[in-house]
Amino acid sequence: MDRAQLPLNALRAFEAAARHLNFTRAAIELCVSQGAVSHQVAQLERRLGTRLFHRLPRGLALTDEGHALVPVVADAFDRVAATLDQYSGGRFREALKVGVVGTFATGWLLPRLAGFARAHPGIDLRISTNNNRVDLAGEALDFAIRFGDGAWHGTHAEPLLAAPMAPVCAPAVAGRLKTPADLLHEPLLRSYRTDEWARWFAAAGLPAPVLRGPIFDSSALMATAAAAGYGVALVPAAMFARELATETLVQPFALEIDAGRYWLTRLMSRPESDAMARFRNWLLDALSFSSGAHPAPAPE
Repeated sequence: MDRAQLPLNALRAFEAAARHLNFTRAAIELCVSQGAVSHQVAQLERRLGTRLFHRLPRGLALTDEGHALVPVVADAFDRVAATLDQYSGGRFREALKVGVVGTFATGWLLPRLAGFARAHPGIDLRISTNNNRVDLAGEALDFAIRFGDGAWHGTHAEPLLAAPMAPVCAPAVAGRLKTPADLLHEPLLRSYRTDEWARWFAAAGLPAPVLRGPIFDSSALMATAAAAGYGVALVPAAMFARELATETLVQPFALEIDAGRYWLTRLMSRPESDAMARFRNWLLDALSFSSGAHPAPAPE
């Protein structure tokens, strides 16, 4: 079908009628008469050579053919609307969707987003946070910043930041901790990564205790609990530099373990757009100049 001959008004009338299953309510939404909507839908049915609705005494019901057409038309209109929304003040803004593990988002990225906006006003950055479980394809993400070993199937992973794990706690709790063995008598807050405390105690030359109590899906939430005095958390200390500087949290021991790092990931099947390249370059530059950051070496 020639694009110049696409029956756009008829498709719009069909899509509205399919949502409302009523010509009158569709007409109200489109600011036209009920007869105009009915006429446009009938015109589309004649063009396609098939019925799209069953006309009922009290409304409409989609035929099988109508059901097949609805998602295609709705998606097309949604995509057009989304593209038009990217124009502001006569200038196109390219959307960039980035999923970020919550600890990195609050501990590093969010304080620097204003700088990115100033450097790249043409990019509409859309941030969503997660607990390190992310579906790049299912969530239609351009990038995901996540914590781990960099091994995610079908994913290109670029190292961003080393994040050694260290115990942190409230100042009152820290006052009771003289040696690592003193941790055996304190509540130890734990994440869904169950081996971290065992690895830290092994590095300290101590047997790991049996851990009990709640499991946190976010280091940021776990650190908040630690600051409130509920126990000692094992977290990436670099992400809590502000809390450590203000002594909201205290790192009682210098011993740290390498349990992973932060990575910038994207699907291997996803070509890198101009906006993606700009964000990646800004991120790497900002990390290289970050005060107190531990640059992550490229994997061997």
